[in-house]
Amino acid sequence: VQLQASGGGLVQPGGSLRLSCAASGSTLKRWNVGWFRQAPGKQREGVAWISAGDGRTYYGNFVKGRFTISRDNAKNTVNLQMSRLNGEDTAVYYCAAVEFLVTAQGLYAEEYNHWGQGTLVTVSS
Repeated sequence: VQLQASGGGLVQPGGSLRLSCAASGSTLKRWNVGWFRQAPGKQREGVAWISAGDGRTYYGNFVKGRFTISRDNAKNTVNLQMSRLNGEDTAVYYCAAVEFLVTAQGLYAEEYNHWGQGTLVTVSS
């Protein structure tokens, strides 16, 4: 599967943004898909995960109800709707996919073997 992340940009604090991860070469519903982010000088961290098949979801603790991950099977995409953004959300966001997970919650980057190129989200006034 090949992944392409899009939707990043500049947004004011408190604003919203929707990221999209488009897949080619495979049906994305078969895959576990995670969103990760990496801010300058920081390690990559897991943002959200949606499971293959039944679409269970899990989020990083810092999300606190602000983000929603979802599938659009018709478009073969996984989206990340982000709201109430703040400066700490500034980062490059990546989507990733793996067929089978060892862990239960899909937020460990080391488990993923297919990555998109990243899209920059900047939260600033």
